[in-house]
Amino acid sequence: MATTPKKNTPAPTAPVPEEPDLAAAPLNVEEAIVEPAAEIQESVRNALEKGVTESRAAFAKAKATADEAANAFELSFAAAKDGAIAINAKALEALRANAESNFDFVKASFAARSLSHLVALQGEFTRKQIDAVTVQVKDIGALAQKSMVASIEPIKEQFAKTFKIAV
Repeated sequence: MATTPKKNTPAPTAPVPEEPDLAAAPLNVEEAIVEPAAEIQESVRNALEKGVTESRAAFAKAKATADEAANAFELSFAAAKDGAIAINAKALEALRANAESNFDFVKASFAARSLSHLVALQGEFTRKQIDAVTVQVKDIGALAQKSMVASIEPIKEQFAKTFKIAV
């Protein structure tokens, strides 16, 4: 077997690229990094400024709504207080009227000349008291209802305004 000797031939090589100019490279790298970094910084800054502006607007809106709600509660409590005062005044007026009526009955019963006259006075007094108490209860009930409506109305209006519900 005869073999032929192989020749040592150099393998084909790729052309060698030129070496970059190292003095000019930092300038190109700096430009390549600084310009996009500045753009990124600017876009981040704009996004943050927009977020801060929107947050301030949302905070201002929430604060205004909270202030309006607090005002509605103050109005409601003031109406409830006024209603309670009016109901107490009406109850004291009814108490005074009932006390006067009782004293008048006691005076009349001492002046009664007979037992039948006393029984007639008692029946008349009872009928008048029932009528008076009925009127007093209606008046106090109407006043309580009016007070309740006046107390709830500011909160109801604020709730409707806040959640944009037609009332």
